[in-house]
Amino acid sequence: MMTSVDGGMDPTTAAAGFDRTETAEKARRAEAERQQVITEFPLEDWPKLPLERYALGQDQVPGRVPYCRLLEFGTPHLGSIRGGGAAKHIIFRHHSGQWRISPPSLRETGPHEAWEQLRDQFVRAFEAVGNKDVDAVDGLGLLRYGPALVTKSLATYFPEEFLPVYSGTHLRGFIRLLGGTPEGGAQTWQLNRHLLHLVSRTPAFEGWSGQEVMRFLYQEFDPRPRQRTIWKIAPGERGRLWEECLAGGFICVGWDELGDLGEYGSDTELRRAMDGLWPKSSGGNSRAARNLLAFRDLEVGDTVVANRGTSEILGVGTVREAYRFDPDRAEFRHVLPVEWDTSYAQTLPRPQHGWRSTFARISPTQFDQISRARSGPASASNARPAVGEAELTEDVRQVLDALERKKQVILYGPPGTGKTRLALGAALAVAGRPEAVDAPPEERHRAVRLLLGDGDGVVRMVTFHPSYGYEDFVEGFKPGASSQGQGLTLTLTDGLFHELCTAAAEHPDRTFLLIVDEINRGDLPRIFGELITLLEPDKRGVPLKLPISKRMFSVPENIRIIGTMNTADRSISHLDAAVRRRFAFLPVEPDPEAVSGTVGPLNLASFIESLNTRVTRHLDADHRIGHAYLLRDGEPISTEEDLAAAFHHDVLPLLEDYCLGRPELLHRILGSLIDEETGSPSLMPPQDLVTALAAEFTASSSDGDG
Repeated sequence: MMTSVDGGMDPTTAAAGFDRTETAEKARRAEAERQQVITEFPLEDWPKLPLERYALGQDQVPGRVPYCRLLEFGTPHLGSIRGGGAAKHIIFRHHSGQWRISPPSLRETGPHEAWEQLRDQFVRAFEAVGNKDVDAVDGLGLLRYGPALVTKSLATYFPEEFLPVYSGTHLRGFIRLLGGTPEGGAQTWQLNRHLLHLVSRTPAFEGWSGQEVMRFLYQEFDPRPRQRTIWKIAPGERGRLWEECLAGGFICVGWDELGDLGEYGSDTELRRAMDGLWPKSSGGNSRAARNLLAFRDLEVGDTVVANRGTSEILGVGTVREAYRFDPDRAEFRHVLPVEWDTSYAQTLPRPQHGWRSTFARISPTQFDQISRARSGPASASNARPAVGEAELTEDVRQVLDALERKKQVILYGPPGTGKTRLALGAALAVAGRPEAVDAPPEERHRAVRLLLGDGDGVVRMVTFHPSYGYEDFVEGFKPGASSQGQGLTLTLTDGLFHELCTAAAEHPDRTFLLIVDEINRGDLPRIFGELITLLEPDKRGVPLKLPISKRMFSVPENIRIIGTMNTADRSISHLDAAVRRRFAFLPVEPDPEAVSGTVGPLNLASFIESLNTRVTRHLDADHRIGHAYLLRDGEPISTEEDLAAAFHHDVLPLLEDYCLGRPELLHRILGSLIDEETGSPSLMPPQDLVTALAAEFTASSSDGDG
């Protein structure tokens, strides 16, 4: 049975209205690209194909494009496998000259010996599919290290046996869409075959080509997140490369010495390379590495904003192709093709302090404000439309997805990371107020106050503490005045969770949510009692006799629970095992990008990252400092006085508490900010504190001016 997406049109109905003629030209180009591949790399040549003709990282010879480069960059109409690291090609030559090999079993051999084994499995896979024995591919273990490349290869040589869809995640989504159940642990080519089977038995797709099916699925039921991060990217210092970017249809950034970003498999690997090139950048390399990989992995359809300085928007663009490294450019060789719309050009009413760096994230609300102030209608090319107020931020969407899957989730992380704020954002979405999730602070606070105070009880909030018990949460006898007005009597009283479940049972068409703040401060086995069993998704609605009242009780299907947990108080490992099994756990980490900005010479993002690096080294990751301490009304602090207040009233007391009785430890974390002889914080005026923090934590940064 086919299903709709988010309550929208089902695939059969959508297919009836799909204009297949619009895909004809793209299908023609796809076939031309396929013919190019099989002409340059015919199947009969594969048994002796040299490594140099296969792998990325070779010195390019005109007219001799390696197979991996052709499939990733030269055949976009056949379906994309662009983005991410080069490890998806199983073996490639790093710009350092070293060969990188993904399968551990091949790493002790030389690159050519490894290639011989890998090539043999490619040949065996092609022979198996050619003999209609597709299942034989499953036993070729080396190919599992490059599922997208292998699946695209099979679809290129055998287009009747595979669809041009190569992402395992996307294939699983499309299989569910067409009424199937994707097999757990299945390889990408297996999922592709499963989807092809579902398509072949669907009358609506009779006579359709694989290209038509692929383009229909992505156009009408795109499985990628609806709300992705919008990045502000400066086109050179003070926007000096803007005219070139506008004319050429791209955005570009520096850090050219790193070479092709596709060769880096993780931000850790990239940071190490940056540390070798720019060793004086204290704390900035980790953040720059993450930002560069986020830039590399932007997808077609994502939005970027080009800026000059801290208050001028030059244009808004829609990504039209994946990242590439262009060695022929004199500078700024990391390139992302973009379709620009200059109707968004404007001067903002106030400077954005976080825009002094090359990269900065833009919230949906901020982009919505930018969109409303645009100078005119969208161009014919049309950049991405403004983010609607009802769209959800990525972190809230993750919480809602976890709640849908597990029914209850715990948000855990160090203090000051915004766990309670995130829980309340999810609550607003559950209660039908998604537009308030990322609204301005005053409007959001008003919505939360209404939700918890004057609302209809769909969302309730409680804070656990050591004396909170079963009788408060489920039921128990509590003292009250007797009916005669003399003395006290014990009355059976429903607890908070019992009341919420009763309300949920009366309104099965609505979702009810309980937020438990500081959930780890309570004695969870005592508080939940026997109800811990009923929290499991497959136990919802199962009746159970309560031991005190002897009444039958069940947890309705429409109940959800969000707990918040401060890891500085107690780590996850200390939670009761039965509780851990019934909750999904989502980390809420310190986010340096949330405080992108400067106070005098101090880069706030680099400061919080460098400080947390020291805290992790000398204490542990659970005791890091959250970014929220450097925010005021949702914006990064911008004055010396605010910074001094945040440091002395929030950050320093936390660190002193962590290092209680160990002044030498506090000194190792804060360095010159602590008097080595007394172990006490050095007293200084706000202006001098900013300078001292900058010298201690953010000396030199390679991140360019925005």
